[in-house]
Amino acid sequence: MVFEQYWAARKKLAEPFDKHANWRKQAKLLKLSKAATQRLEWVIFYETKASKNASLCCRHFGIPAKTFYKWKNRFDEKNLRTLEGQSTAPKHTRQKEITRTEESRIVSLRKDHMVWGKLKLQVLYLRIYGETISSWKIQYTIVKYKLYPNPVKNEKVKQKRKRNETKKRITELRKQPFPGFLIALDAMVLHRGSLKRYILTAIDTFGKIAFARMYTNKSSRTAADFLSRMFYLLDGSFLNALHDNGSEFHKEFIEACRRLGIEQY
Repeated sequence: MVFEQYWAARKKLAEPFDKHANWRKQAKLLKLSKAATQRLEWVIFYETKASKNASLCCRHFGIPAKTFYKWKNRFDEKNLRTLEGQSTAPKHTRQKEITRTEESRIVSLRKDHMVWGKLKLQVLYLRIYGETISSWKIQYTIVKYKLYPNPVKNEKVKQKRKRNETKKRITELRKQPFPGFLIALDAMVLHRGSLKRYILTAIDTFGKIAFARMYTNKSSRTAADFLSRMFYLLDGSFLNALHDNGSEFHKEFIEACRRLGIEQY
C-alpha cells in the first residue's frame, strides 16, 4: 500500500505543470473582475490555440489589435492584477487658488454679516484688509463652509433649482458633418512670472477652424465677448456650443447664446 502511494506521488510530480490552469485558479483566488478575467483568456488563447498568432486571437475575440497588444504588454504572470483596468483620472488636478488666510478672513466677515452678498463682502474685504479679492473666492468659501442664514432652506432651494435646470448632454445631439454645426469651447490658465492670463479657445469639431483669445479675467462677460467674436468669425453659421459648464459659461454667456440663437451642450 505504501509502495503504491509512493509511485502515485511520483507520477503526479512527473505530470507537466499547466501554467494556464494555474492562472485561472489565481484569477479566482484574487477575485479578478469580469473584464480582467476576459483579458486573461485572450492571453491564454494567444499562447495555446492561436500558437502566438495575434491576428488570429483578435479575430476570434473580435477585438482591435491595439487593444490586445496593450494588455499583452501589460500582462505579468506573477501579478495578474496587471490586467485590471486603471483609473484615467488625472494625477495632478488644478487646486483652488485661495489661501488659508483669505478663507479665514472671508469666514469671519461672513459670520458678522450673514445676509450680505458676495459683492458687498468684496467691498468690505478691500476696506478692512486693503487687498482686492475676487467674488468667486467669497462664493467658494460660503459654499464650502455652508455659511447661510438658513442652511436647510438654502439646500431645498438649491435642489429645486437643480431639478428645474434642463441641461442638454452632448450624447443627445445628432451630429451633422458641416462647418459651424458644433463648436467646442474651453478655457485655460497661463502663468508667466507674476502675470496670470486666461485663454479662451474654440474649435470647430468638423470644419477644424480654431480660434483663441487671451483675457485678463475669466468671467461670463469675457466668455460672452469671445462667443460674439467666434460667431462673427464664422459669419453667423454657429449652431451649437459644447463646453464643460464652467463658471465662465453662465450668466452673460447664456444670455449671449440666447441672443445669437445658439444651443448649449
